[in-house]
Amino acid sequence: MSLRSGRHPQVPAGEVASDGASLGSVRLALELEVPTDVRLISRIVQLVSRQVRDFDFPAHVCSLNVPVALSEALSNAMLRGNGDDPAKSVRIRMAVDDQELILEVTDEGSGFDLERCTQDPTTADNVLREDGRGLYLMRRLMDRVERFTDTAPAGHNVVRLTLYRPRPEAP
Repeated sequence: MSLRSGRHPQVPAGEVASDGASLGSVRLALELEVPTDVRLISRIVQLVSRQVRDFDFPAHVCSLNVPVALSEALSNAMLRGNGDDPAKSVRIRMAVDDQELILEVTDEGSGFDLERCTQDPTTADNVLREDGRGLYLMRRLMDRVERFTDTAPAGHNVVRLTLYRPRPEAP
């Protein structure tokens, strides 16, 4: 597993650091490249969830939304995109700041049609189906789910998950 990360020191909300940086300018970028091995999913999810928690996202986001959506994206990338081939790898990119979390999961597959592959498992036609549930969960737990083809290095499949920080409720 290779890891690259860059991080500015965290500053409590509303405070300014000695170098003049406010929380709004703090951003964490993280990139992982891992072999196709489903045993790595829980470690990756823990790492990402911990970083999101450090940015004071709500507890339910760190314990439900992020772990479930990212686990589904990783398992789809490894099992479907890469065909469970340990010679292939999955790349995970994360960017988080005080406004949003963006996760990108890239596999070596040719891609899929997001709309066609997403099934609502609560409908009578789909209640017994086993496919499409992960995409459905991702779309319910994240604010935006996109699929596109990466232009470099070799046109790989990318799923981007975006979650915006919930706005505080007005008193």
